[in-house]
Amino acid sequence: MAFNLQTFKTRALTAIVFVVVMLAGLLVNQWTFLALFSVIHFGCWIEYQKLVGKIDENYQHITPLHKYGVMLFGWGFMLYMTNDDYHFGAVQLHAIGWLLIMITTILLMTFEIVFPKQLNLKTISYSAIGLLYISLSWGLMMDLRNEGTFFKESFLSVQLGWLVPVVLIASIWINDTMAYIVGSFIGKTPFSKISPKKTWEGTIGGMILCVLVIVFVVVPLLLGNTAGDTMVRDTRINWLIIATLAAIFGTLGDLLESKIKRMADVKDSGQIMPGHGGFLDRFDSLLIATPVVWLYIKLFL
Repeated sequence: MAFNLQTFKTRALTAIVFVVVMLAGLLVNQWTFLALFSVIHFGCWIEYQKLVGKIDENYQHITPLHKYGVMLFGWGFMLYMTNDDYHFGAVQLHAIGWLLIMITTILLMTFEIVFPKQLNLKTISYSAIGLLYISLSWGLMMDLRNEGTFFKESFLSVQLGWLVPVVLIASIWINDTMAYIVGSFIGKTPFSKISPKKTWEGTIGGMILCVLVIVFVVVPLLLGNTAGDTMVRDTRINWLIIATLAAIFGTLGDLLESKIKRMADVKDSGQIMPGHGGFLDRFDSLLIATPVVWLYIKLFL
């Protein structure tokens, strides 16, 4: 894969703007975090439904209730996964999320009962897959934000809810960038027919560099003080595992989305970012890596 300077410049400039927006959403407070991933959630759903509609024309004819109902159901799950920090007076946001889940479920089920001729198990299965693929991941991302930190024995007064999501996202970005650069210069062996531009050299090199940069650069910078240095040393193996999981499953997520696009016969899922495509193009890796990292943290930390 030859190195294309103009392509790299376009991707880099767009990425800078993207990083600024992402960091603002991730770091300002819990509400900007929710707003950021709510936009991402709906953006991914819109593109997913368009792609599935190209794969199976029957999905293009789903009712507006079905189309937007599943999106709201998924967003309700995201709201439900928030913690007590999200509230309006005495009203907790997770309670609103549960109510939204109940309302959309009742409406969707009622419609299928009243209009049985509209029932199509295949289109319903596409939407169910979308809920697992998109809404589950972003709901678990909200829960990662709620975790605060997995350093449960020390520094409990430090609010680090942003830490794991930021490291996870940084791992995905670094892996993607390093794989592109390494593959551009030394990549020769094709990695997968699904994504012909990927090479084994780029993929392995990207993963190794991702782990090294996260463990020895990113995390120390994020926790760059005496207490932070202690936390880095004591938990280095956890950061290594998280970065490794993000790199491996992020690559699988990229291949999965490439497969979906190939089935839909499109180059990009959308056009929101020059050089990067749409929401699914940008967050495909994170969609698969997030549940895996969440599971690791819940089971072992």
